[in-house]
Order: sequence, then C-alpha cells, then structure tokens
Amino acid sequence: MQHILDTVSLSKTESLQTLVENRTSYTLERCELNVFETYTRSYMVPLTFNDFVITSMLRGKKVMHLFDKQGFEYNPGQTVIVPASVTMKIDFPEATDQNPTQCIALAIDQDQIKKTINYLNEFFPKEGTVDKWVLNYDQYHFQNNQEIAYLINKVVKICSEKSVEKDVLADLTLKELLVRIMQSQNLYALNNAPDNINQNPMAYIIDYIKSNLNEKINIDGLTDKACMSRATFYRLFKRELGISPNDFILTEKISKAKELLANPAAKITSVSYELGFSDANYFIRAFKKLEGITPGTYQAKILSSVLH
Repeated sequence: MQHILDTVSLSKTESLQTLVENRTSYTLERCELNVFETYTRSYMVPLTFNDFVITSMLRGKKVMHLFDKQGFEYNPGQTVIVPASVTMKIDFPEATDQNPTQCIALAIDQDQIKKTINYLNEFFPKEGTVDKWVLNYDQYHFQNNQEIAYLINKVVKICSEKSVEKDVLADLTLKELLVRIMQSQNLYALNNAPDNINQNPMAYIIDYIKSNLNEKINIDGLTDKACMSRATFYRLFKRELGISPNDFILTEKISKAKELLANPAAKITSVSYELGFSDANYFIRAFKKLEGITPGTYQAKILSSVLH
C-alpha cells in the first residue's frame, strides 16, 4: 500500500518567483524545509544542497538523475535521500499550470546526523554483526512506509507552524525519521543479501521466513533458530528493522499473495491456504488492511490492466 504524504497548499499565482522549482523555505536551527513547485515542462534542472537532504514527492511526477545513473520516475509516495553537495538533475515531463509538481526537501545539519548515528552505535549496536548503523546511499530511492510518511508529515507541519518550541520538536522528529530510514534500509539490505545469511542472525531469520511462507510460522520456532529469548528476539527485530516479526511475516505473505493472484485462475481460498492461513476470511481482512483493497478487487484490477 502506498503511503502518500499530505499535500501542502500551492503558492498563489501572484507570489510565484519562477515557474520552475519555485521555492518556499522555512529555516530552523538544525534543518531547513523547502517546498518546491514547478508549473511548466522542464528538463535537466540542477539542484544542489550544502547539507544532507530528504526529499519527498507531494504532487505530480519528476524524473530524477542522480550519481550519473539512469534517470528514474519519482512519484508521490516515494522519498529520495541525497548526500551533501551532490547535484540532482530533474526533468518535469508533465508539469503544467493545471498539473504542477510539488515536493519537499528537508536539508538536515550534518552534525545532527552524526550525533544520531553515533548514539545508535553506542547504545543500540547491531546484534551479532560488525555492521554499524549508517545511512546507505546505495538505497537512495524508496517507497515510504507508514512510519516514514507519518514522520515527514509531522516535521513539515512543525516547520511550517509558528510555535516557540518548534526547533525542539523538529529536532526530536528528525532524529526519529533518520532512525526509521536506516531501519528501512536495514530491512531492504537483509531482504536482498543472501550472502549474509550465516554471518547475521537477522538475515538468517528473514531468509527462513521468506523460504517458508506456505507454513504457519511460529515465533517460538524463530527465537530458537536465532538462539535468543522471545523478549530479546522481539526487541532486536523491531529495533533493527523497524517492524515486529509478526507484521513482517504478514507483509511477506501478502506480498507473495499478490504474486499468486496475478494468475487469473488463482482462487482466493486456495491462495490463503497455500500461504498458511487457516481462515480465508482472516486472509481477506489482512490483505485489505495492508493493501487497501480486497484480494478479489486486486485480482480484478490486475486482470483489467492485462486486458487493456
């Protein structure tokens, strides 16, 4: 399910300084919120910040060019992180005055980032591995999860209001946002790191879950495989990956269900049993909770897109 951010009111026409990346800024002690709007088609527009930046799309579509790699579509529900002093080159292939693009860019003080990462490595070191907490710039473009979307919405609201304590509130929210992004990156890395299975207990557990989605996966069985107590297992899983073991298992099962439902001959009841759900109604409720629609509606949409 896409987690799209709240939109910000568009600038009044008479206040626009430019039709390409018109900027509205809110400067705080340790960060700067920029809201960019573009109202006309433009290509390879350069943009550089002196600080680390978290950017998120609010409206419209861009094509981003970063790190001399092939351009990628950038849409609402997605975030891109960019190191300090790295130039983004941006295309606006569909922007018009009726269909403007809008995105936010949160520029964060480098010292703030270092302090957050150092704090995590000192007090919450990763379990059973020499890996450190770090922002991974190989994973610079990702879908917002629920927590990241919530925190970006929150920091935008804090930055744009006039409360006297907004520096403190923004500071706390930015720290949590950085942690959530690193947790999301950890989860992605462990999901895509088969070579790391024997060195990292979490990587081993995630690989086991993904290999046994057709079973009723028992948490006690997972704690035995991780050689941890139940309490320690839950705490480390949530701390390092930003999601509980139960929620991760359910997310993976629903993701697999979407693959199976792409087959028009697949029956919803059969798919639910194939993925270890003892109750098809529970499967339908779980699917709707995560995807926003029922499995039947999802399958119908897939079939409709194929036919058209």
